[in-house]
Amino acid sequence: QVQLVESGGGLVQPGGSLRLSCAASGSIFSPYTMGWYRQAPGNQRELVSSMSVSGRPYYADSVKGRFTISRDNAKNTVYLQMNSLKPEDTAVYYCNKAPSPWNQWGQGTQVTVSS
Repeated sequence: QVQLVESGGGLVQPGGSLRLSCAASGSIFSPYTMGWYRQAPGNQRELVSSMSVSGRPYYADSVKGRFTISRDNAKNTVYLQMNSLKPEDTAVYYCNKAPSPWNQWGQGTQVTVSS
């Protein structure tokens, strides 16, 4: 069973930056495309970025050019560097396998973009 632990969220002003981290344990991380999802109040969870085993990234149009995903397979960790944050980026951010996530989710990390 996989365990996912997200961290790095917080309150930031518009235009600011945050770096999210996700540590995975309990399963083999490296064979899978890993992604970052987010869920804002009243909205469905959406995939915002992912990175394949070979390092090929995917970004949703809403974050393209502002977010950068990376992964360290040796550490079973995936990162999301978020720059030029906007109020509409406010959500709980989760990591999981992409595009078909495991049933097990972490607790997520709250990102709030507000002045």
